Amino acid sequence: MPSLALDTTYEPAADERRACTESLTELYTEKMSTTAGHVAVVVREHPPTAMSLGRAVDGPIAVLNADIRRGRSFERRRAFALAVVDWLEAAWGVPRPNAKVVFTEHEGHDLMGADRVGGEWSPEEEQ
Repeated sequence: MPSLALDTTYEPAADERRACTESLTELYTEKMSTTAGHVAVVVREHPPTAMSLGRAVDGPIAVLNADIRRGRSFERRRAFALAVVDWLEAAWGVPRPNAKVVFTEHEGHDLMGADRVGGEWSPEEEQ
């Protein structure tokens, strides 16, 4: 039950925000080999003075904090991170140096919904 929180200085219109939440969900399910029903996504925009990234160039900044279940391989996490950076660049014009993805891993039981508690991920589930 991942929680994906995107903080950005880009100012998305309502349809762009919806496209973002849908795209991040799709990218996560594809790259992490899971289903969409439990993926949570939030997009938060901030004024340019509220965010910085040391290596940033001119243009919007975007940082995705991904709270995920422990056990996904480095390759899966890297593939997802690069897919997010690619999407941000193509859809919102975020320069590649201005995009960052940060993973925080949790035990499965730390991720809960009203109707379920997350289980553990094992390498046997890698496809």
